[in-house]
Amino acid sequence: MVTMEDVAKAAGVSRMTVSRAMRADGSVSQSTRDRIMKIVDKMNYVPDQMAGSLSTKRSGFVATLVPSLNNVHYAKMVQALTETIESTGLQILLGHTDYSMAREEELIESMLKRRPEAIALPFDGHTARTVKLLKQAQIPVIELWETPVKPIGYTVGFSNEQASYMMTEKLIELGYKNIAFLCETNDEWTRGAARRAGFGSAMEAAGLSSHRMIRYGNPPMSIKDGYYIGKNLKEYYSDIDCVFCVSDSPAFGVLQALQENGVQVPNEVGVAGFGNFEVSSFSMPSISTVTVDPAEVGRIAAELVIRLLSDEDGLKKEPKKLKIEVSLSMRDSTRLTP
Repeated sequence: MVTMEDVAKAAGVSRMTVSRAMRADGSVSQSTRDRIMKIVDKMNYVPDQMAGSLSTKRSGFVATLVPSLNNVHYAKMVQALTETIESTGLQILLGHTDYSMAREEELIESMLKRRPEAIALPFDGHTARTVKLLKQAQIPVIELWETPVKPIGYTVGFSNEQASYMMTEKLIELGYKNIAFLCETNDEWTRGAARRAGFGSAMEAAGLSSHRMIRYGNPPMSIKDGYYIGKNLKEYYSDIDCVFCVSDSPAFGVLQALQENGVQVPNEVGVAGFGNFEVSSFSMPSISTVTVDPAEVGRIAAELVIRLLSDEDGLKKEPKKLKIEVSLSMRDSTRLTP
């Protein structure tokens, strides 16, 4: 590997001069800097960032975790986060938890050893040790996609429970009474549990039964899972008039299966999802869903990180909770009027 000493020797200057030239230090003349940078390009020299971080005590990266790599929402979030963060020269270090709290704990411990300047991660519940590690890290911690009761640091998100309540309330308003909620079996530590709770609260507030709970598979629920439930819906409850799904993926599966079975959607059985995935807009019929902008989550989180790292007093000035707006997109998979 080409070293800084090699560049200095080729340029006939000291190692410190090369270092200053690459930092655009004002103590190096423009002509000397130009000459050094031409040599850097010619020799394909890549600075040792780890060595630089030891002297500046800055790693230059922000750690980010996602529970899924094939979820378009997380992809859009990471894209917006990366584009905004990289405009300041920082880089993203990405980790994949696969919806596992144990895996999340391992990744956080590993990432913290590399001294990230901040860490942003979706809130799906954490192990006690993860919470301890993050609290002791002494860096900005931003939890995404939810507003937890006891945040570790900052939050950029919304109440999944309230969003689910809103959709359930709307479905009831449209005349559906025997609504079933479709979710995963092992969801107690996920945002799916909050959505399930919102459904139950809205049904009970309307004087309706919330017992029609269909739990199947592990997080994240897939199109295939929803398709299976749709094919066998009557085996769970014979009187269901609407299926509210924990996300748009199983909602699409349910919709396809019901139509194959000759069920009239939305008049016989309505279908609703959560997330406003692209598939919900282009399915036939289009799927009613809870809409949230994943790019906005990433952008706002990145802007928060930038402010916190650029202002020494930012930790005191910034609000602890930044709210993401959600709305209902009512489409053809549910009735449009009672």
